[in-house]
Amino acid sequence: MGTIGTKFSSTATKVLLLGSGELGKELVIELQRLGVEVIACDRYTNAPAMQVADRSYTFSMLDSEALRKTIESEKPDLIVPEIEAIATDTLVELETEGFTVIPSAHAARLTMNREGIRRLAAEDLGLATTPFEFAASHDDFLAAVDAVGMPCVVKPIMSSSGKGQSTIKCSADIESAWAYAQEGGRAGAGKVIVEGFIDFDYEITLLTVRHDGGVSFCEPIGHRQEEGDYRESWQPQQMSETAINKSKHIASRVTEALGGRGIFGVELFIKGEEVYFSEVSPRPHDTGMVTLISQDLSEFALHARAILGLPIPNIHFHGPSASAVILVQGESLQAAFSNFRQALSQPNTSVKLFGKPAVSGRRRMGVALARADSVEEATSQAISVASAIKVTL
Repeated sequence: MGTIGTKFSSTATKVLLLGSGELGKELVIELQRLGVEVIACDRYTNAPAMQVADRSYTFSMLDSEALRKTIESEKPDLIVPEIEAIATDTLVELETEGFTVIPSAHAARLTMNREGIRRLAAEDLGLATTPFEFAASHDDFLAAVDAVGMPCVVKPIMSSSGKGQSTIKCSADIESAWAYAQEGGRAGAGKVIVEGFIDFDYEITLLTVRHDGGVSFCEPIGHRQEEGDYRESWQPQQMSETAINKSKHIASRVTEALGGRGIFGVELFIKGEEVYFSEVSPRPHDTGMVTLISQDLSEFALHARAILGLPIPNIHFHGPSASAVILVQGESLQAAFSNFRQALSQPNTSVKLFGKPAVSGRRRMGVALARADSVEEATSQAISVASAIKVTL
C-alpha cells in the first residue's frame, strides 16, 4: 500500500476488522496511530476493539448476508479477520470481486478450523505433527480414540481459548470429552479432532511476520496452558540452536503456503531437538501479548506495519519478559478492578484491562506484564501483578 490517506475523507485508508476482542483492540490502537480509519465488527456490542475504533457493526461473523452487506457498504481497503469463526466462503467471493483479505481469503478459510490447517501441514507439506484423527459423529469419535490411543486430546475443529478441549486419560473420560467438545465449538456441535498425546518438553509460539521486505521472526514465546487456555507466557523460551532453526523452517513453510502479509502465530511442540507442528493463527496470538512489554514493536504494531506495506527493518527485543492472565469468574455486567497501587508498585510492570462489558462464567479480562533480568523473575512478577488486582462483580 505505502500511502495512508486522511481519515473520514475520500483518501482515507480503511481497515475493517472482523472480530473485536482484546487482540483486535491493540491492533486498532496501532492502526489509529498511523492515521487509519478503522471499522470494528463483532457479534456483541461494546466489544473491546469497538471501544477504540472509528465506528462499529454488530452481527455474527458467520452471517454471510450481513458480512457482505457491511463490506460492500464500507468498501474497506483491507479486511482483517481477528477470529476464526467467519463466513469464509463469502470472503473468498469478495476477494475475487476485488477486496483484499488479510493475509488472504485462502488463509482465512484454511485456518478457520483445525482440519484445514492440520491437513495442509501433515498431508500437503509433510511436516511432523501429533498423530490425529477427525470425527464427525459419535461412532467416528469412538473409532478415532481407539485409533489414536490414550491418552489423547479432544478439541472441536473450531474453537478458541480452550473451549471444548479436554484430555482423555482413560475410558471413563470418553463420553464427557465428546459432550464437552460438542458444547464448546464456535459454530455449535460438529466435527472434532482427536490428537495423540506427545510428552513434549515445552511448547512455543513463534511469531512469524511476512512483510514486503521478507520474513522476520520474534524471539520464541513459551507458555503455560490450563484447561486449553493460556495462563502465562514468557519470552524468550530457551531453545537449542537446532530446535529454533527447525521451528523457523516449519513456520516459514506453513506461512508461505498460506501466503499474504501479516503476523502469524505458529504453535509448535518441542521434544528435545525434535519439533512438531500444532496450529497456526494468521493474526496476532494471545500468548504474544507479552510483546507489549518485551519488544519495541509489539505483535500488533508488526501486524499493522506488515498489512499496510510499511517497512520492518528490525525488531528490537528489550529483554526477558512475561505476561499473566487476569482471569475472572462469575456473572456481572459491571466488574470493577482495584488495588493498582500494590499491583503496579514494582518497576517494569504494566496492566492492560480489556474493557469487556460482561463476565459470564470464566473470562479473560486483562493481562499483567513484567520485564526483568530473567524469564523466571519476569514470570513470577507478572503472576504477582495479576494476583494483586482485586475484582468486584
